[in-house]
Amino acid sequence: MKRMDHAEKLLSLVEEGTSPFHVAANVERQLAEAGFQKLSMNRDWNLENGGKYYLVHNGSTLTAFTIGRYFAYGDDFRIAAAHTDFPGLRIKPSPEMNKDGYRQINVEVYGGAILNTWLDRPLSAAGRVTLRSEDIFHPEIRYVDFRKPFLTIPNLAIHINKDVNKGVELNRQKDLLPVLGLEETEEEGKESEFFLEYLARQLRVEKEDILDYELGLYNTDTGDFLGMSEEFISSPRLDNLTSVQAVVTALIEGGRDRGVNLAAFFDHEEIGSRTKQGAGSVFLSAVAERILLSFGRGREKFLETFADAMLLSVDVGHALHPNYADKNDPTNKNVLGRGICIKEASSQSYATDSEAVAVMQQICDAEKIPYQKFANRSDGTSGSTLGSIASSFYPVKTVDVGVPLLAMHSSRELMGTADQESLVRAVTAFYSL
Repeated sequence: MKRMDHAEKLLSLVEEGTSPFHVAANVERQLAEAGFQKLSMNRDWNLENGGKYYLVHNGSTLTAFTIGRYFAYGDDFRIAAAHTDFPGLRIKPSPEMNKDGYRQINVEVYGGAILNTWLDRPLSAAGRVTLRSEDIFHPEIRYVDFRKPFLTIPNLAIHINKDVNKGVELNRQKDLLPVLGLEETEEEGKESEFFLEYLARQLRVEKEDILDYELGLYNTDTGDFLGMSEEFISSPRLDNLTSVQAVVTALIEGGRDRGVNLAAFFDHEEIGSRTKQGAGSVFLSAVAERILLSFGRGREKFLETFADAMLLSVDVGHALHPNYADKNDPTNKNVLGRGICIKEASSQSYATDSEAVAVMQQICDAEKIPYQKFANRSDGTSGSTLGSIASSFYPVKTVDVGVPLLAMHSSRELMGTADQESLVRAVTAFYSL
């Protein structure tokens, strides 16, 4: 597959993956088209050598794995993990607000978003809605994506806010309320459920049947190639859909005759991962154990996998910004288009394991895949990933890798076009060698 093919495939996921639920649904579709069989946690698995399987957990988390044709006692697990969520704004319950002739909705910030990049953008909403059902303990679940932009958060004009170019701190409750319509005269001073009614029309259900929802706003901008030779990709949601697409492509295209290749796509990384569908849960280790149980291998054999299994935590890294080079570590400088980042931090905010790093370097050297090493400035930090968290529940050799980004956590981010191909090749080699 050529460089631009990988880039186009990424942008296709970005276009469709407008919420963690839609990201997981897109991955599920890719796996099903590649012949993977769907499993359920409340059913026997009956796995077979040479089989390909996947499992969806709570809608927004997903695992998939392949079994080697000659899978036998002592064969290893190779795991690559990415996350399906991204920073943004989430719609609160009872969100409708009528203010001075405008219709607005109440939102809260999800993750570490760069707030001012959400102003003056065309915004839409997507996610999961739960509906009234005959079985109380199993409400009907619908996914919704409005697709078209119908909200925006307008900036305050410079004539009124003369210090705006000196930097203005946005109040998360007051300054980030989107506008989505005008009040009708008869509504003034009255309570109105205009958003719930709009959502009901989108779903073609009665408003009273909507019980709850998990809906986020998203930037409807499409991804674009930039640069004189299209060497950049500018797009929403590159963190972390670059990694999601690379891992699912590698799992489908890579493979070994022995061992288990496993991919995990977790939700809630942007808010700490410590949820039932996050990397801070027992979900990954439970799946690995059930794989072995399906082959008649008990708890002891599962614990033995800790010795030689390896986890690749795949998430974006920070590129050197040409306007702020002083924010970068003086000896570890990652530039767009020059390969993947291998990220290290003695604090373990990145899963730093020299043995696992050495494995990854040798993979890249053997396949002639360009790579760079990332480290924070000693007087600063730059976030964390799911690697250290996941490996605390499944304690195996772990290394953090990903494509370098500029404008990380903006509503629109920037990466090197060639780096997506490098990441796909690196994860594919990890699954294949």
